[in-house]
Amino acid sequence: MHVLFLCSQNKRRSLTAEKLFDGYAGHQVRSAGTEQNARVKVTPGMLGWADLIFCMENKHLQRIRARYGDVLAGKTVVCLHIRDTYGYMDSRLCERLERIVPDYLR
Repeated sequence: MHVLFLCSQNKRRSLTAEKLFDGYAGHQVRSAGTEQNARVKVTPGMLGWADLIFCMENKHLQRIRARYGDVLAGKTVVCLHIRDTYGYMDSRLCERLERIVPDYLR
């Protein structure tokens, strides 16, 4: 399965998730950001590649639906409701992701 994690700038939350889950149960994982100044900016190609897309906040989901709604048709998109209050690889963020995400990766 191809999995894509999205946050605003791809510097903390989605990048942490990519590092945690790349290779998990054989899945390929990438991450990107939805803002113009993101470290890696989400593209239609990334969304097309993904079988499963995780958004950290509802605003990320709204942004990709508004910009790339046609590419998202038939895709599974999950909002994790994780606010931007964590640093990269923050242990609390890792614990939260590890509690929620694996249920979707089975």
